[in-house]
Amino acid sequence: MIDVSERDGITVLTLAHGKANALDTAFCHAIADQFDKLRDAPTRAVILTGTGKIFSAGVDLLQVNAGGTAYVQTFLPSLHRLFDTVFDFPKPVVAAVNGHAIAGGCVLACCADRRIAARDSGRIGVTEVLVGVPFPAMAFEVMRFATQPHYFPDVILSGATYPSEDALTRGLIDEVVESAALMDRAFAVAQALAALPPATFALTKEQIRQPVTDRMVRHGKRVDDRVDEIWYDADTLKHIGAYVAGTFKKGA
Repeated sequence: MIDVSERDGITVLTLAHGKANALDTAFCHAIADQFDKLRDAPTRAVILTGTGKIFSAGVDLLQVNAGGTAYVQTFLPSLHRLFDTVFDFPKPVVAAVNGHAIAGGCVLACCADRRIAARDSGRIGVTEVLVGVPFPAMAFEVMRFATQPHYFPDVILSGATYPSEDALTRGLIDEVVESAALMDRAFAVAQALAALPPATFALTKEQIRQPVTDRMVRHGKRVDDRVDEIWYDADTLKHIGAYVAGTFKKGA
């Protein structure tokens, strides 16, 4: 599921799960487990990337469609754990966005401290409204944190995906480089952040993100029960099934 390598004290986690790095229950826990292991490990920073032309296509809608409510009830907590673990990780995290980062894949990238995309990396954006599912509070607040305020409503409500340069304008990406330079640039950024005193970096990162985590808690108390209800609803699952069928028809 995940290839782990190290270079000069920087750990690289390469997502390698199926054709699209789609987020299912096991994969969410596997990524979170890796970050948990690295919290107290000697590694100074983490680079998160994908394989081929895919960073992550987001939630595995085929499994949601096949598993129904029973599957969703186990999946949503795993998704919450993934975003929480990466967003609150005390060491530098750099997302090297090598390819498509869609829906939950975009949110995962936005959990990082810095996001660097290959110029021809494909599309980046959140398609949840088109799928017919609401954002859990944590995912919504991660996107609010990352996105330029002027663009935020349209990014969320349009369900649009963007090429890397347009994603840069909207704040989904911090920097765009040529594909051949992606990993070298990610290492350079990770090394620069890792050179900062670790305790100072960790506390400063916490201070930057604390207002966001506070909003996550307040927002979650207000809406997450309703989010769950909509995800569990039979009509929602039908809409997901129709979306999946339409997507595969387009790709045929």
